[in-house]
Amino acid sequence: CQGISTLTLLSPQICDGVPKENSPFINNTDNDKGNSYDGTNMALFEEEMDSNPMVSSLLNKLANYTNLTQGAQEHEEADDDEGPKKKAVKSPQMGTFMGVYLPCLQNILGVILFLRLTWIVGTAGILESLAIVGLCCSCTMLTAISMSAIATNGVVPAGGSYYMISRSLGPEFGGAVGLCFYLGTTFAGSMYILGTIEILLTYIVPKAAIFVAERKEDEVDALLNNMRVYGTCCLALMAVVVFVGVKYVNKLALVFLACVILSILAIYAGVIKTIFEPPDFPVCMLGNRTLQNHNFDKCLKTEIIDNVTVTTKLWKLFCKGSELNATCNEYFANNNVTLVQGIPGLTSGVISENMWSEYGPLNMLVENKKLPSLGGSDPAKDIYMPYVVNDITTFFTLVLFCVLVYYYYGSNCIMAGSNRSGDLRDAQKSIPIGTILAIATTSVIYITCVVLFGACIEGVLLRDKFGDSVKGNLVIGTLSWPSPWVIVIGSFFSCCGAGLQSLTGAPRLLQAIARDGIVPFLQVFGHGKANGEPTWALLLTAAICEIGILIASLDSVAPILSMFFLMCYLFVNLACAVQTLLRTPNWRPRFKYYHWALSFLGMSLCLALMFISSWYYAIVAMAIASCIYKYIEYRGAEKEWARYALIRLEEAPPHTKNWRPQLLVLLNLDSDQGVKHPRLLSFTTQLKAGKGLTIVGNVLEGTYLTKETESKRAEQNIKASMSAERTKGFCHVVVSSNLRDGFSHLIQSAGLGGMKHNTVLMAWPGTWRQSNDPQSWRNFIETVRETTAAHQALLVAKNVDSFPTNQDRLGEGTIDVWWVVHDGGMLMLLPFLLRQHKVWRKCKMRIFTVAQMDDNSIQMKKDLQMFLYHLRLDAEVEVVEMCFSEIWPTAALYDYWHLSLFICHRLSGPYHTIQIQSITDESRSSIRRKNQGAAQSTNLSRQSSSAQLIHDRNTASHATINDKADTGPERVHMTWTKDKLFTERSRNRECNANVAVRDLFNMKPNQSNVRRMHTAVKLNEVVVNKSQGAHLVLLNMPGPPRNRGGDENYMEFLEVLLEGLNRVLLVRGGGREVITIYS
Repeated sequence: CQGISTLTLLSPQICDGVPKENSPFINNTDNDKGNSYDGTNMALFEEEMDSNPMVSSLLNKLANYTNLTQGAQEHEEADDDEGPKKKAVKSPQMGTFMGVYLPCLQNILGVILFLRLTWIVGTAGILESLAIVGLCCSCTMLTAISMSAIATNGVVPAGGSYYMISRSLGPEFGGAVGLCFYLGTTFAGSMYILGTIEILLTYIVPKAAIFVAERKEDEVDALLNNMRVYGTCCLALMAVVVFVGVKYVNKLALVFLACVILSILAIYAGVIKTIFEPPDFPVCMLGNRTLQNHNFDKCLKTEIIDNVTVTTKLWKLFCKGSELNATCNEYFANNNVTLVQGIPGLTSGVISENMWSEYGPLNMLVENKKLPSLGGSDPAKDIYMPYVVNDITTFFTLVLFCVLVYYYYGSNCIMAGSNRSGDLRDAQKSIPIGTILAIATTSVIYITCVVLFGACIEGVLLRDKFGDSVKGNLVIGTLSWPSPWVIVIGSFFSCCGAGLQSLTGAPRLLQAIARDGIVPFLQVFGHGKANGEPTWALLLTAAICEIGILIASLDSVAPILSMFFLMCYLFVNLACAVQTLLRTPNWRPRFKYYHWALSFLGMSLCLALMFISSWYYAIVAMAIASCIYKYIEYRGAEKEWARYALIRLEEAPPHTKNWRPQLLVLLNLDSDQGVKHPRLLSFTTQLKAGKGLTIVGNVLEGTYLTKETESKRAEQNIKASMSAERTKGFCHVVVSSNLRDGFSHLIQSAGLGGMKHNTVLMAWPGTWRQSNDPQSWRNFIETVRETTAAHQALLVAKNVDSFPTNQDRLGEGTIDVWWVVHDGGMLMLLPFLLRQHKVWRKCKMRIFTVAQMDDNSIQMKKDLQMFLYHLRLDAEVEVVEMCFSEIWPTAALYDYWHLSLFICHRLSGPYHTIQIQSITDESRSSIRRKNQGAAQSTNLSRQSSSAQLIHDRNTASHATINDKADTGPERVHMTWTKDKLFTERSRNRECNANVAVRDLFNMKPNQSNVRRMHTAVKLNEVVVNKSQGAHLVLLNMPGPPRNRGGDENYMEFLEVLLEGLNRVLLVRGGGREVITIYS
């Protein structure tokens, strides 16, 4: 019983050669709306077709639904007066692999893996490296779980993380974090481009440098100038590719990712090869110090050539001349040079040496403590010698910080899919699967690489960040097989691909923020090409990227940007936790593997990482976000979105996604002021689950001066019943001169300000037929009209005393929903809310709806499946064919009609209703048998004949009532006596009867009432057939007739509609949408 629902369509078809009629308001144009409704199948609902269209018309509109293009406005904010709409252009429809998995994989397998992971392992040791990588992977995975829950809670248009946070926590939070995340993603593009150029000029084509330093101290400036020139050219090329279309980015991504995957495979292949044949990458050691071998070929002080001892290039680096008696560095003179194998192999046992950390200060020499070393010169003075030294001070939090800087540049991959959610074919499916699989894949890769690097590579080589001891090769490249070039090319394309992904995602994020209008001066960047591509946003993104490239060194900016990423993750986790704890009605994620505790843990971990790694950068990032927040709060954020509170205390209606029934429960009391139907309070508790507003009301007839004591006693009794049934809410007892006015006052005035009810719950007047006072059912109908006029929803529970108590636990069964007309989604929302309570938790939900004659049932089935999928409601759609025939008065129909009229005139007394029911039942059976015989020769439908008989019973009553109204009593004297009263009453009764009998056989049944009763009978037959054993049946409640003369017929229609059903909840919408497919 996991909420799997069955939805059955009732499709009226042509039967017995009867042609189908025109069906206005369904699949029609505006010109059709004025046509009369001649159909007979849904006559009960025909008067409200303008406001409550048939379900088939709703689904026909949803048939053309596709996921929004980039930056498209949400459907609930669309303006109907925009004029002719542009022709829709389909954006690229990507699946999970292309749209999410590859961008995530490509982003995270980048800089840190190829350029920094070996240095992290050598510095922090294997154990602490595993702890650091584990922290980062855990934080990312927890955030991905929270993001998956939000992303599957409805359609996520373009904007990804910004859309999620703004719609969950408000536009201020969303805008502040969204803009920070945009800046971080944009500068990440700069970093990737600079990394691409660095690899190009350092490892691939060093001779391509335009600026060449003549002196060693000018090398840094020359490198920065080369980065600026080549970086600008690379940025321009990437921007053109992104401008042409995202599909080309994805095509290039395949090429780039193939290179990255080959690089990773080369690493694992190299590890396996070290078991049999370790690669030859010796490291030259002077004493226990590691030497840079850029300027010498042989790790020797002297060598013998032609029996002559000569000095080597290494000698010249430490001595003042090439002579053997030249003055040399003291440490160089006291220690020998040795060769150490840089890659000893997987079976060498070096893993035990690399298990622990080797932190040190800036310019500390990289040393192997196992090698002998004789004292010499001060190491602080030797930093200018060709030794490998630390370029920064290393300690645990700094290494963690470096991992965060590079890892979270790459692991913004968890937003790579959501940032382009508008390009995904099915974002609800693709984002969770693609993101979590990518993070799991990369986490395995990182963890295994940490262990394998520590088990294969010598410690001094691991701590050599730039590979100076192996002639400037990438350290990880020395391990790969068949060649270090595989890693070089792979890292180059990895940076290229990550740069393209950043330039693809950042403009879309900015476009979504601009189109929401929360920052006025950014609105120009909401425009784009016809297909939604964010052209202006791309230009701004390229300009900001160019700023980062012109700086050419992001060492100062990168930490702040890493904080932006962590802050974005923090608020994604916070949004998921808040939504889960508040349990808003619209919180129905299709992704089920989440919990508020996991989101809270992810949020806490993000906050801890921010302050542990760099508390001052964390404060700077929060200050920037706070400034943006306050700006949006005062200058933008004109739109009304739901915040973390359920409903703000204001007159404006809540957002559709946060709508929940705020109930006004109308109770009936007995003569002792006791609650007649306590199960109505039980049902309220099960429906509300303690959430939102509940007002329990009652009306006492009289004046407050005389009923004050009874009013207080009634209020105490109601509160006692509310406590017994665990109903949380307020009690409101009103004393009025009559019940109708009292209920009207409650509907109008209950509540205060924004804390007002939007739904009225009441019990069905089950004894209205037996009551001598017609005012009981008239009050009921007037209450229905009052709620409709007040634009409030109405729930009417029939047989409420048979509803389950709060202690009951319903077993496996169904909650059946009969969705006949569109009511704003109330029928969809109520079963979901009920199933949150433990009483109904094991019940499945089945949904039945009615199709129109002209509908394509097969296509309607597909449309409805898609609609329910986006509503996060599982549904199995079944089409049930039904036959509706024309109804015209037949001889049998008239016989029954006239008999009913005669009976209505002649019978009186308390058994009036019972006798009529007995006679009509007998007549119905007799005429049914008669028509069954006639059907064999005339080929008429037995079901239609039966329906016609039931129609005529009520139509006769209606005609008799009208006849009585037309033939009123004669005028009498104003002064009455007892005898004269009885004489006049008898004479008037005979006169009315004679007139009625004389015109009896000239009457014809009202065709509108016949069709209404036909609808009630046919629907009742199908509902009883399908849902008689259901735990609860929810059904659209037809509206009362506009002409009050037909009120009694209306009650009869409802009685026939509900006949044979145990627990029924009639539902009328309040005239607004209460459920949405959007997150």
